Amino acid sequence: MLNYVASPNELENKVILVTGAGGGIGKAAALSFAAHGATVILLGRTVKKLENVYDQIVTSGGPEPAIVPLDLKGATAQHYRDMAATIINQFGKLDGLLHNASVLGHLEPLKQITEELFDEVMQVNLKSEFLMTQALLDPLALAPCASVLFTSSSVGNKGRAYWGTYAISKFATEGMMQVLADEYSNTSLRFNAINPGATRTSMRAKAFPAENPDDLKAPQDIMPLYLYLMSDESKSENGKTFVAQPK
Repeated sequence: MLNYVASPNELENKVILVTGAGGGIGKAAALSFAAHGATVILLGRTVKKLENVYDQIVTSGGPEPAIVPLDLKGATAQHYRDMAATIINQFGKLDGLLHNASVLGHLEPLKQITEELFDEVMQVNLKSEFLMTQALLDPLALAPCASVLFTSSSVGNKGRAYWGTYAISKFATEGMMQVLADEYSNTSLRFNAINPGATRTSMRAKAFPAENPDDLKAPQDIMPLYLYLMSDESKSENGKTFVAQPK
């Protein structure tokens, strides 16, 4: 699956929502999904970045995407319910959801973490995913074979000093994925997570400023796994965390 080769039309007629689609892994995923036939819903907080991805998809001949400008930090349950209703009205279903957007917070001792920072990281990395997934279960259930992907991390299954807020949010993310996978086992919905590993992104640069980015894989290098888990080839996969760059 790490070397999965998707057919050119592997995701044809699928509608897939990608959060954090303006850059990094989210952008690479949106472009890859569209290149294989999917209609992509681009969600992010910076309209200019989303428009850039939109233009790249259209220029390359992919299906016309949709743009949803939304700041997960301030979004409410009603925002997600309205989004779900719009998706049903415009597309009739939702075949895939990639929870990619996250914030790092600060790398610091747990004793020094402020309540404000803790709440901000949990809002973006966890609560927004909970509320969005809850609202989108209805359009996902209308698809014949729907895939929901959460983004985890190596610190999401083994805690690491100074990574407190981010690690806690990712532990909880994996737990939420597993709960949903169990609740929806033997249905048309499946839930999995991806640990992308060390990848050339702005978040990685913030966490490891002295690291040479040229030593890291680019987001597009790990897309085979994302394509596999969004394709019907992975319909038997449920409740698992996949490591994109195993050591």
